[in-house]
Amino acid sequence: MLSAAVASATQHTVGQTEGASCEQVVSFQTPLPGNLAQAMSQFIEAHPQWDQYRLMQAALAGFLLQQGVQQRDLTRRYVSSMFGRRV
Repeated sequence: MLSAAVASATQHTVGQTEGASCEQVVSFQTPLPGNLAQAMSQFIEAHPQWDQYRLMQAALAGFLLQQGVQQRDLTRRYVSSMFGRRV
């Protein structure tokens, strides 16, 4: 379920229309320590409404907010991911 591979990073814009906000897609692969990958897999199996993408978005947004990044869109993404709505 979770890819613990390694290597590339690419970025491109998705759904860009005039006047609408665009969404960035960043694709990356990174090795995960076994216990972290196992914990993520167990969480996702126990909570079927979550997937690895939603979990990573929530974790990254939460980390950035804890580090003092203050952006309304970031806060909105974090809150919506925590309460199950897709943004």
